[in-house]
Amino acid sequence: MTRALILGGTADASLLAAEIARADIDAVYSYGGRTRAPADQPLPTRIGGFGGVSGLADYIRSEGITHVIDATHPFAAEMSRNAVAACAETGTPLIALERTPWTRATGDNWIEVRDVGAAVAALPETPARVFLAIGRQHIAPFATRPQHVYTLRFVDPHETSLPFAADVIVSRGPFTLDAEIEMMRTRGIAWIVARNSGGDGARAKIDAARVIGLPVVMISRPNLPERPRVESVADVMQWLGHRTRLGA
Repeated sequence: MTRALILGGTADASLLAAEIARADIDAVYSYGGRTRAPADQPLPTRIGGFGGVSGLADYIRSEGITHVIDATHPFAAEMSRNAVAACAETGTPLIALERTPWTRATGDNWIEVRDVGAAVAALPETPARVFLAIGRQHIAPFATRPQHVYTLRFVDPHETSLPFAADVIVSRGPFTLDAEIEMMRTRGIAWIVARNSGGDGARAKIDAARVIGLPVVMISRPNLPERPRVESVADVMQWLGHRTRLGA
């Protein structure tokens, strides 16, 4: 009997949860706990970490998990690595639901870098208005470039002090192209720092940068262990032995 664990937190993970619920598959949806008010899911939900590889392996055993779907953010590298190791330890099938990274289109002005530290170094010395579209846990290194005026966007209000003064937007996506263009023009954004998340849900800011002609410091995805990987909910459902009505 199938009992699936979805390691979630993405729009695709929510689509998968809805489809699994419609198929009446026994499953648990897990949030990492970084979002204070996560979106409701149609499945039993747990919030918080597992305690590393051993904790996740213990959870898989104690909860009778038969399949693990890693639908975390492509930059949630620690969780993805833990999932690979825990599933190997317990002999549990694992699949990753992960969109293909974005690629340059005509008109894109990307500066591709390997990590956040390199993204900090890629910013200009002269003061500029910079939109940091990278998540709150990665912003601290930018305090070493205090000459810039930073705009941040969070799903939840930031309850602790920031490492630098910033224009903070509290809003939950997805965001439209027109809205992103308006936000950038209203705030006078001159540079964008983004992670190569892939997919359509967060793409609008990248398209807006192309329309306006802004440079984008694009952080490449971290290297992860080899694991089976698909790009659609339908593929995951097929892996679970079920058909889906979704085409993506």
